[in-house]
Amino acid sequence: MSNDRHARTQAIHAGTRRSQYGEVSEAIYLTQGFVYDSAEQAEARFEETGPDEFIYARYGNPTVAMFEDRIATLEGAEDAFATASGMAAVSGALISMLKAGDHVVSARALFGSCIYVLEEILGRYGVEVTFVDGSDLGAWEAAIREDTRAVFFESVANPTLEVIDIEAVAKLAHAKGALVVVDNVFATPVFSRAISQGADVVIYSATKHIDGQGRALGGVVLGSRDFIRGTLEPYMKHTGGSMSPFTAWIMLKGLETIDLRVRAQAASAQELAEALEGHAALARVLYPGLSAHPQNALAMQQMGAGGTVLSIDLKGGKAAAFAFLNALQVGVISNNLGDAKTIVTHPATTTHQRLPQETKDLLGITPGLVRVSVGLEYTGDLKADLLQALDAAAQA
Repeated sequence: MSNDRHARTQAIHAGTRRSQYGEVSEAIYLTQGFVYDSAEQAEARFEETGPDEFIYARYGNPTVAMFEDRIATLEGAEDAFATASGMAAVSGALISMLKAGDHVVSARALFGSCIYVLEEILGRYGVEVTFVDGSDLGAWEAAIREDTRAVFFESVANPTLEVIDIEAVAKLAHAKGALVVVDNVFATPVFSRAISQGADVVIYSATKHIDGQGRALGGVVLGSRDFIRGTLEPYMKHTGGSMSPFTAWIMLKGLETIDLRVRAQAASAQELAEALEGHAALARVLYPGLSAHPQNALAMQQMGAGGTVLSIDLKGGKAAAFAFLNALQVGVISNNLGDAKTIVTHPATTTHQRLPQETKDLLGITPGLVRVSVGLEYTGDLKADLLQALDAAAQA
């Protein structure tokens, strides 16, 4: 299909491979191996696989290839490699490009598992990591050195929704020859412009908006063909972090509706954030779509929308936050995001629990902070549910 089609069309059709049966829905090739017509063909394929040639499911699979081609087209990347989870994508992208003695600069506002990869795993293998305030361009400029191999950040930080200027950080990194690696989960493939804004490598937890219905773990790394096939693929296929064919089929089905889902969720999130802003029980509402957000202008320029997630900080601290969560009737308490169901999370005691208190304080992860991943329920029902839960919290 021509790449000049609208993203919504590409999300449904790009990368499609049909068998001789002409199926409408993509086929699931549930096989771990492939048969060769001859010993000579097997030898040739192990020397170099051509387009639509496969050896072993850990190396590649037709269903997985469809997902990789489709998401790469949607993202505007040359290539993609699908992984078993979002963290397999993060760890694979970083470890495959780094070696002992390399230097990485990272924003400090990260998901807890990402911090573990950077501090514990990379540190164990001799990679030096410097953490900076992601919103401070001066801090990036001071930290990036001649020996800096990569910079890493979440384009929208979890859970405080700080927005990082991709283009500005990329210019600083590229001036020193460093690669720009962006965890782009909160931006989603719908609002992402990361490649055109200077990102060299873009990572998604496909578990989130790409699946969008809480069914499967998955991840994907996108970038240049040289990086994906020359650097990442050898590491992933030998360490075993590839995506299963069944999961790839689920992700293909998710991509068919992602544009409609994410735009509807973001519209609801904007309405909810505006409705909650200034509520007496709240110290603050964090949402990039609000004019009061410190990076509102950047978010609009970079994504064109505020995204599907908002955070609220209850004045009553942990007790009020727990009372709020326990009073919910529509939203569910869990630790995922990007789902069709509205999911509400208390980061300080769950996703970011293991962070030292001083780090939580530095990042703004207060005892009263609650993350709300807005789903596809009727916005009026969500608004009523959040407001009644806030009333319950105020009385706790």
